[in-house]
Amino acid sequence: MSNQATHRKQASRSLRHHYQQEADTSPPPGIPLMNPSVDAAANRGPPSDDDEEEAESRDVSDVDELDPLNNDSRYARRKSGRRLLARTDTETAPFHDGPPIQEKLSLNHRTSSRRLWRRWCGPTRTCRYILLFVISAIVVLLSAGGFWVYNDGAASPYGESEPYYPTPKGGIYGPWTEAFKKAHGLVRQMTLPEKVNITTGVGWSMEMCVGNTGAVPRLSFPSLCLQDGPLGLRFADHATAWPAGLTVGATWNKDLMRKRGQAQALEARLKGINIILGPSMGPLGRLPAGGRNWEGFSPDPVLAGWAASQTIRGIQGEGVIATAKHYIGNEQEHFRQAWEWGLPNAISSNIDDRTLHELYAWPFMDSVASNVGSVMCSYNQVNNSYACQNSKLLNGILKDELGFQGFVQSDWLAQRSGVASALAGLDMTMPGDGLVWANGESLWGKELTKAVLNGSVPIDRLNDMVSRIVAAWYFMGQDNSTIWPEADGGPNFSSWTNNETGLLHPGSDDKATGVVNKFLDVQNVGGNGPDSHQLLARIVATEGTVVLENVDNILPLSHDGWLSKEISSTKNRKYRVGIFGEDAVTNPKGANACEDRGCNVGTLGQGWGSGTAEYPYLISPVEALRQAFNNETVELTESLTNVLPSSSVISKQDLCLVFVNSDGGEGYLASDNIQGDRNNLALQKGGDKLIMHVASYCGGDDAAVIVVVHAVGPVVVESWIDHPAIKGVIFAHLPSQESGSSLADILFGDVNPSGRLPYTVGKSLEDYGPGAKILYKSNGLTPQQNFTEGLYIDYRYFDKNDIIPRYEFGYGLSYTEFELLGLRIEHVAKNNDSFPVGRPHGSPPPMYPAHPPNPQEALLPVNFTKIKKYIYPWLDSLSEIKKGRYEFPRGYTWNHPPPPAGGGLGGHPDLWARTISVQVNVTNTGPMDGASVVQLYIGFPADVFDFTWNATHFANCTEGMPNEPSSANETNPLNSFIDSQGRNITSCSNETMWKHNPSVDFPVRVLRGFERAEVSTGSKRTVTFDVSRRDLSYWDVGAQNWRLPDGEFEFAIGFSSRNLPLKAKCRVIGTSNGLVARDGSRGNEAG
Repeated sequence: MSNQATHRKQASRSLRHHYQQEADTSPPPGIPLMNPSVDAAANRGPPSDDDEEEAESRDVSDVDELDPLNNDSRYARRKSGRRLLARTDTETAPFHDGPPIQEKLSLNHRTSSRRLWRRWCGPTRTCRYILLFVISAIVVLLSAGGFWVYNDGAASPYGESEPYYPTPKGGIYGPWTEAFKKAHGLVRQMTLPEKVNITTGVGWSMEMCVGNTGAVPRLSFPSLCLQDGPLGLRFADHATAWPAGLTVGATWNKDLMRKRGQAQALEARLKGINIILGPSMGPLGRLPAGGRNWEGFSPDPVLAGWAASQTIRGIQGEGVIATAKHYIGNEQEHFRQAWEWGLPNAISSNIDDRTLHELYAWPFMDSVASNVGSVMCSYNQVNNSYACQNSKLLNGILKDELGFQGFVQSDWLAQRSGVASALAGLDMTMPGDGLVWANGESLWGKELTKAVLNGSVPIDRLNDMVSRIVAAWYFMGQDNSTIWPEADGGPNFSSWTNNETGLLHPGSDDKATGVVNKFLDVQNVGGNGPDSHQLLARIVATEGTVVLENVDNILPLSHDGWLSKEISSTKNRKYRVGIFGEDAVTNPKGANACEDRGCNVGTLGQGWGSGTAEYPYLISPVEALRQAFNNETVELTESLTNVLPSSSVISKQDLCLVFVNSDGGEGYLASDNIQGDRNNLALQKGGDKLIMHVASYCGGDDAAVIVVVHAVGPVVVESWIDHPAIKGVIFAHLPSQESGSSLADILFGDVNPSGRLPYTVGKSLEDYGPGAKILYKSNGLTPQQNFTEGLYIDYRYFDKNDIIPRYEFGYGLSYTEFELLGLRIEHVAKNNDSFPVGRPHGSPPPMYPAHPPNPQEALLPVNFTKIKKYIYPWLDSLSEIKKGRYEFPRGYTWNHPPPPAGGGLGGHPDLWARTISVQVNVTNTGPMDGASVVQLYIGFPADVFDFTWNATHFANCTEGMPNEPSSANETNPLNSFIDSQGRNITSCSNETMWKHNPSVDFPVRVLRGFERAEVSTGSKRTVTFDVSRRDLSYWDVGAQNWRLPDGEFEFAIGFSSRNLPLKAKCRVIGTSNGLVARDGSRGNEAG
């Protein structure tokens, strides 16, 4: 029996009461006071003095005052990331070596404390001055009426975002209904503590994974293991470190996206991991210097959405639950968490409704449509409500409008309240600890048990929480003992030690030990053939490498150096190649020397943070180049540092390869004064100077310089890009373990490059617009970041403002040439209406008895010995249940009509219906086989009027109000209004409409499809794009629905966002099915 099961077997003896009675689900009446809407909250700036006085004088609701889940010490929060336990391991050390776990725990807690102290204090005298200043500042703050900051009870725990209650129940759509039926059969047998146990993590480092739920041994429901992450299995041994999400996005290869996810999930399943904490699509990439952009795929929602959905299909195809994260608006690391940056509140991302839907929620919409089992809510606030207790985001948009059937889990310590988060739609808290890291005091656990028994959380809500988790387990087939054997009792690795034997509950003072690492090698499960994981990782890294410059066809290189024997004979010497830069070589202390890759030393294969994985090996660029060049004809000179090499050495080279990088990562780690988010878009560690120095001295007139960049995002290249010696530029992104091999494949032409930029490379940070800058200095005690740029990020901003980028979105070179010909557009829609027709209702959700549970079953079992800081669901005494009058949050009893945009997985089924079919022929006219990424962009019609019935968005034609629909499915006539006397006005001139209903603003064009087409030289291939109704719609805020506008759309086909040689226009509404447009011209992509 496993270490987990051993402890829980003792607990199971007391968890045997058959569940029979549950509480009444009718909530007490709420307070009918409207909170600001999403748009209103998005327009708020930092709190004013009047706001603070109002917050201080506001009555404290009973639910806030008596909520047992409200922790009195909520502001005693510790600055921390996820990991508090150090793994000391080097590139060459065996996985079972390392110091004892006690030493690791002690070392890391000391290190963490020292980091925090050093960050705030210098020498002792300085610290005294700082401490005196802080105390004085607090006194001034309180005397000035700033007590509201610390008097948290005066502020609503529900925030300012629009309320949306209650939580829609799961089990109503499509393939999920059967899984929910199974879950219903299991959950109805559970006692109250058993249900709570499934929703609550057992505490940081209390079991083997980074997240572990409680189990129900009596019913054979296991503890679920949750493990990072986006590019591999964090802390796991003998597993593949896959190329990062950004690299995957640069492949533009849908099939490869799925295969990578599937291979990662196979390794996870064999390690005993139930839930992978990935893929990441938040941050989307609004800020090009954002620290965690590299974990995701692209700032374009369509490319990110495809990559996310394909990854999810791959992961869940292997029976592992995928996690779409971070929902939503977590676009920077600075101020992302309360107290992590010394402030009592996390940053608020203030996003308007249309931008939220068309940009940031778009990839999550794709994820839900792909049946994702879990969504992780983020640390930050959205419109001044914490994301993990934002009922509009979780209940309204995710679970109702998008029809999400899985469970919502918190990011680690992103839960900021108990009752509020439960009612807002959170289903699982991770890692279980509440407001303070690793203290064993949960906001749920026994507090959730109390909340159900005192009526502040309806048992109906708890039943849905548990049902969603259990249904996801069934949906992925994890009840199949053949695929998920129970004999091993959970994960076969430990996140906390590399030794074979270790503590069973390392986060506690329990000294029990056992075998915790079995060192199962899962990276070779695909064998050495085409299914090899090492080979797949190399292919992903290769296809994610983008060639940006290839002057005079300097690429591909020859393995022999000289391009011909004739040249070699005239030179009568070896070809001289200089390799310059620290980024060419592995960290001398080992690839895994820095915790969570939290330093920029040696070649850059991953960013840093919880989204990393241990390297099983790392092939550096210099190692691969040594193997690739013929040492009989090539002489290598290596200067593997960023210290400027001697000009005399550089001048002797025929070819100079310069390796540079730019690193960043998650905010709990810092490196070289980079605190997660990058400080700028420049190369780091003197990379720009190194390039210019080498370019200025490299060889003679015929010498060439090739620059290779490894980076977590775009970098500015203006200081050196126009140097005449620089012939080649390659963005290799974050290739991970196969770094050198994948680069050599491109450099020597073993693989024809097909990677394309998943972002825009501007000439300066300013080119991306004022909204693209990190908020480095707080603008208030609750930092506010207004997304005022709306839809205009990355290439959309460049296009709108006619800014010429250095390299546009979707750009990349090949060693061959392609031609496009024969654009055809066919109308295939079944519904030509402006809105999707009628919302489907779905199946009835599972129903549970509405009787209160027996309080006796919540008591701690007799003779049960607790482990310190381990989180349990039981009460020590029934006196802990505080009866009182619990008022539910404002808006809880409001009648929310079903959103018309909902009705299925990912939204209304009509949104996914094929509306337009686009075809084009691509021909390889060049000298070698290759692959082209053909891209489809759409321009929306001009003069689309904002005919909305929401009074906050327009003024009508005769001082009246537009007709409101009498039902959720009725649309408002475009020319029907009510005047100020209540009379129906049925005609408004176009001139009046233009004046009072301004046209809808659209980007110049948006990506709506892409296909990577492999074409042999001289051959032709037909590429087809299926364009959905959603692709042609915009989010109508007033109608709260996706509107298909009338007018002419432009369909543009090409090779990047600014190389679109084929274009055609057609209408969609009012058009009969069949061929509607064509373009017979040609368009070329040069190599």
